[in-house]
Amino acid sequence: MSEFTNVTVTREANVYFDGNVTSRKVTFADGSYKTLGIMMPGEFTFGTEKAELMEILAGKLTYRLKGDAQWIDVSAGESFNVPANSSFDIQILELVDYCCSYLD
Repeated sequence: MSEFTNVTVTREANVYFDGNVTSRKVTFADGSYKTLGIMMPGEFTFGTEKAELMEILAGKLTYRLKGDAQWIDVSAGESFNVPANSSFDIQILELVDYCCSYLD
């Protein structure tokens, strides 16, 4: 899906890691939400409360889930899941455009 309809977009950006990661919250009529963002090249660690689906719209990265030794490559058009109450390390290899869905 390349377009969302009947949504509310939070105007203020979420800014992380000295501006290297930014996102905006998109809220749907049923109260569910996603974030749309950009990640600049670098290495970051994110924590999760809810389970997440990370869809990579453009760019390249590699990630590993908390407790895993193996790094997994992901490119535009691919996605990965992160469990709730966890964390993941991510290395952005080239600018990444992403959509993060928060799962119940």
